[in-house]
Amino acid sequence: MAVRRAPIRLVTFDALYTVIVPRHPIHVQYSQVFEPYIGVLDPASLKESFRIAFRSMEREHPVYDKGSLAWWSQVIRRTALGAGADEKALDASLHQIVPRLLDRFSSREGYRAFDDAISVAQSLRELNIQTAVVSNADSRIRSVLRDLNFPSSLNPIILSEEEGVEKPSPEIYRRALSAVNSELNQDNPITPDQCLHVGDELEADYDGARAAGMKAILLRRVGPDSEQAHKKTPKLRDDVTVVEDLHAVAKWVANYNIAT
Repeated sequence: MAVRRAPIRLVTFDALYTVIVPRHPIHVQYSQVFEPYIGVLDPASLKESFRIAFRSMEREHPVYDKGSLAWWSQVIRRTALGAGADEKALDASLHQIVPRLLDRFSSREGYRAFDDAISVAQSLRELNIQTAVVSNADSRIRSVLRDLNFPSSLNPIILSEEEGVEKPSPEIYRRALSAVNSELNQDNPITPDQCLHVGDELEADYDGARAAGMKAILLRRVGPDSEQAHKKTPKLRDDVTVVEDLHAVAKWVANYNIAT
């Protein structure tokens, strides 16, 4: 007799490039904020210097180990210098540039929701499936999601800065599940095999969730708003489940649960 598989009861989402995306390319928004203080910087140089600054800070100071303000201040400074900014002018105005950029990327001014994100989150809750966010981000993601009118049922929001651990560690996924279960009937807790994580990064999202005993789907959006348009991504393996939008995720969950 075939063993009946457990239905999906929790879907967790990555944030950036999964449910939200910069309203304009990051280097364009940085350029707009930089210009009144340090002049116009070459867009191509700015784009590359941001990528280098961000990745180097991730390696040198994982999980915002010096606090998100200091962490982002260094990213912003390194980005400007890498794009050719005058160091003296930059340092004289950094105390104005940093809060302006942090505020911008705390709200709808800096981000927008993908067209499918809110509707899919709502449709999953209508199917009595819990939803949550697991993101390698700082606490500003909370205000971003709130300002973009994501449903309050997209909860909890588990962030690496607050947890002191980041994807792909299985621990951050376990904490998300624990937080969800703490709000549910303790007689019927959700188990890892009843969870699905959706994100756009192979190692952090797909492999991390799988290591925690969860199911995973890799989101590979197409077009200029995709993660692949902004980062160098590894080649996909044959064992990875891939979709191009969140409607496909909702369909996958519905079909999976019908078959259970």
